[in-house]
Amino acid sequence: MKMTSRLIRGTLFYTAVILFVVIVAFPFYWQLITSLKSPQEIYQMPPAWWPSSFYFGSYKDVFTKTPFGLYLLNSFIVSSITTILCLVFGSTTAYAVARLRFKGKKFLLGLVLSVSMFPPIAVLSPLFLILKNLHLLSTYQGLIFPYMTFTMPLTIWILSSFFREIPKELDEAAIVDGCTRLQTFWRIMLPLSGPGLFTTGILVFIAAWNEFLFAFTFMTNDAMRTVPVGIAMFQGEHSLPWGDISAASIVVTVPLIILVLIFQKRIISGLTAGAVKG
Repeated sequence: MKMTSRLIRGTLFYTAVILFVVIVAFPFYWQLITSLKSPQEIYQMPPAWWPSSFYFGSYKDVFTKTPFGLYLLNSFIVSSITTILCLVFGSTTAYAVARLRFKGKKFLLGLVLSVSMFPPIAVLSPLFLILKNLHLLSTYQGLIFPYMTFTMPLTIWILSSFFREIPKELDEAAIVDGCTRLQTFWRIMLPLSGPGLFTTGILVFIAAWNEFLFAFTFMTNDAMRTVPVGIAMFQGEHSLPWGDISAASIVVTVPLIILVLIFQKRIISGLTAGAVKG
């Protein structure tokens, strides 16, 4: 009886897991096969679940008929600089939050948490006016600074958890040996928190890479558009090139999936750091 009950629970569990994976992966599968179908086959009814022959013309059109390479370069520059700035400023703030005692610490943490919860649409208008008056619209700076408003809280929260995991005795030993707080942070904490910095960098990069609303609003010049906005602009007045849109989406998504799969253990350990204390 127990064996039968255990077998039923196991069957239901794995059925639920397989169903969940199919539901989650189906949109990406459909995007992939759409990118490999010919234009005639894309609009065929009923739709084919697998292309009759692989058609790579959509991938060629993406790079020859649109400035997609320029969109990729813009996204890479903005995401990379945003990640570097967040790690530089966020790591020092996270160290202060994790190690130092000062007045207003709880208020600062609450403020960081509340800022991270703001919907982007709530700050869109004031940010647009500020950037317009500073003549930063359609510039890299005009996108990097707004991105830091939502990636900096993520950086501080994850890195502060990592810093709390490092024994305080190492700080005290360094200070006894004559190091200042800044030297302790630079020589002791940063080398030990390498996995945390790496994890945070990946998450910040992906968040900046996928952002759409700010990039759509602040980048009015076509040459300065990022990948998500560039793909949205593929739509013509009387046409909707699903093949090109799907091919561009695959080109953008596959490197991120490979990155996450390679470093998934570090990402999970980064997100769960500080969740359990021994």
